[in-house]
Amino acid sequence: MKPRITVLTLGVDDLERSLRFYRDGLGLKTEGIIGTEFEYGAVVFIELEGGLKLALYPRKSLSLDSTLPLGQPSATELSIGHNVTSKKEVDAVMEQACKAGAVIVKAAHDTFWGGYGGYFQDPDQHLWEVVWNPQWLAGGQA
Repeated sequence: MKPRITVLTLGVDDLERSLRFYRDGLGLKTEGIIGTEFEYGAVVFIELEGGLKLALYPRKSLSLDSTLPLGQPSATELSIGHNVTSKKEVDAVMEQACKAGAVIVKAAHDTFWGGYGGYFQDPDQHLWEVVWNPQWLAGGQA
């Protein structure tokens, strides 16, 4: 397998609420909800850097499409890392997420490994880590 991941899909309970959070609250670019002409086809695609897309897809639709039973969501199964270029930017993103309706589960703080970061959950309890990693800055990966 070659490392060609192009879409990360988050199962959501309320597509319109998630769209408002990511587009209006966090300011991420999207064309909005598409695919409504298809039964269980409504989806939101958000353009990320490097050609990666974040998809928001109703959990029920994802269950039907994959043929797996709809289960209880768990916030600790996956986290999404959002790397930024400074401690100040960590604080700004955390504040923006809070204003958009996120739940701050761990306030930004200095980490044991020399960075700075915090965690928030989106309206569907997906876990996001906002982090500044000084080692990545030195290597040009920020």
